[in-house]
Amino acid sequence: MAAQGGADLIAIVAAIIGIGVVAQLLADRFRVPSIIFLISAGILLGPEGIGRWVPGVDPLVTPNSFGNALSAIVGLSVAIIVFEGAFHLRLDKLRKAPSAALRLVTVGALIALGGTAAVVHYALGVDWLVSLLIGALLVATGPTVITPILEVVPVRSRVAVALETEGIVNDVTAAILAVVIFEAIVAEVAGPGELFVLFFERLGIGVLVGIIVAAVIYYLLTHVDMSPGNAPQHARLLVLAGALVAYGAADVLAIESGIAAVATAGVLLGNVDLPYEGEISAFKGDVTLVVLSFVFIALAALLEFENLRRIGLPGLVIVVAVALVIRPALVWLSTIGDRFTREERLFMSFVGPRGIIPASVATLFAIQLRAQGLSGPADVLVGTVFLVILVTVVFEGGLARRIAERLNVIPMRVLVIGGGQVGRALAERLEDRGENVVLIEKDREMLELARDGGFTVHHGDGTDTDVLRSAGAENAKIVVAATGNDDANLLVAQLASSKFGPETIIARANNPDNVDAFEELGVRTISAADATAVAIDNYIERPALANWMGELGRNGDVQEIEITADGLVGRTIRDIGPELPDGCLVALVARDGEIEVPEADFTLQRGDRITLLGRRDAVRKAMNLCHPGQRQ
Repeated sequence: MAAQGGADLIAIVAAIIGIGVVAQLLADRFRVPSIIFLISAGILLGPEGIGRWVPGVDPLVTPNSFGNALSAIVGLSVAIIVFEGAFHLRLDKLRKAPSAALRLVTVGALIALGGTAAVVHYALGVDWLVSLLIGALLVATGPTVITPILEVVPVRSRVAVALETEGIVNDVTAAILAVVIFEAIVAEVAGPGELFVLFFERLGIGVLVGIIVAAVIYYLLTHVDMSPGNAPQHARLLVLAGALVAYGAADVLAIESGIAAVATAGVLLGNVDLPYEGEISAFKGDVTLVVLSFVFIALAALLEFENLRRIGLPGLVIVVAVALVIRPALVWLSTIGDRFTREERLFMSFVGPRGIIPASVATLFAIQLRAQGLSGPADVLVGTVFLVILVTVVFEGGLARRIAERLNVIPMRVLVIGGGQVGRALAERLEDRGENVVLIEKDREMLELARDGGFTVHHGDGTDTDVLRSAGAENAKIVVAATGNDDANLLVAQLASSKFGPETIIARANNPDNVDAFEELGVRTISAADATAVAIDNYIERPALANWMGELGRNGDVQEIEITADGLVGRTIRDIGPELPDGCLVALVARDGEIEVPEADFTLQRGDRITLLGRRDAVRKAMNLCHPGQRQ
């Protein structure tokens, strides 16, 4: 019988892992968070799935499938997932993140904690500590759901950084906070003083163990010969083992302090210069994906719909409050004073799905609560957390692309290689028009200058394919090679054309003799010498025009826009003239590769690209008239 039970367990684990990998592939294929497929697969495999609706078919996963080992499995899995998230939490990135990102993980997290706890307490009538536990878990959005969304929705970099930072930081802090509140429930803490003592005791032990484990791993990786042939493999295994040891050792010293330990070790190791860091990161990512898939399918399979039904209407009130009241409120307050548009704030408000940490930690706590005879709080905990996860993942994660398109928050991404004076001046003009500009710069001094100017800058060599890819070249519509080195600009143009295929590639030619070489590649080329000569000639021959052009982006403006408005198609320039804002006129029309100055009787067609010239505010209003919804 024991052998048969072991064989069944092997079959269950193998099936879950196989299905989890397929779910990851489907998620990548359809560009949606994998958690949608993982939850669906888990429910189908559990008692609420095929086994419930198909006579004669037993569920693959039941509460007894893992015996008493489920708590340990979930605990170790959470340790690996938290360590992975903490390892990727770069402190320098936090320092350079927009201030809104820092407010999201402080003020925003407190609003989410307090607001959710209050709604749960009054909607379900449960104890305040249980309400705070649910609130703490639902603070976390998490990289496991946010990262896939940002891969599908290439929003402006400041939005992506804010959401990514929030996901990684809150994943870790929410898990630690939830552990402390859970301990308060189990230990029947009498007052806030005991709660603080418990918090700092668990946190202190976890941090100390994490520091020790991180120091040992760092010493072994940097001072011990790992053997040349297998050093990368040994490094990967050492880091993985270190994460598990940190979790286990801390948990032995103080129950539930293991999460703080792995979070501390992950942050420390992720922010030092480790050998084989790239291979370690890739390996951990693969392990985390497998663990995440297994845990989420297993937990979803054990989900009892009766818990969701028991919560009933109050549960839906909690979901609505979390998704449509608390989340928008904390986003709006956290983004005050930053350069976020109203549409970007709405997108961040309506795209905050919860993920694996709330689900796994809630299940872990529920198991322990039931073991102590606290089935009521356990059912409320699991039911509420999973209900919020299910609704937010399906609607916010699954519809993220449509929400972004509806709000028009997917700008044209422009990649500018070279953060010098030319690159920064170009980025300033483009960002002023609402484009999403990412600068790539390898020189530290230029890098800091660009960041001090408020630009999004990616550090690295723009002639490196991996650097271009990590900066977002796959989503870029325009790539501009604007360095002071023509060889580098030529190589950037070649790489962009062959590897990423953006709609437009523009290169700066510092030496006029190199223009032909660029244009043979089909690259639009701007000769610095010729452009300077033309500008000087304009000041000599056309001083009024030259002076006016110097004011572009401030008082005057020239913009090209595609005609999409039904009200303008089929009408003449004479007809639409009175409808254009005062101080704006149509200077040029481009159609089928031909460009002309339109006469009064010229009839506009859909798809024509017209050049608007005039005062800045008038041109911007005219752009919206010609192309409704165009980001200004």
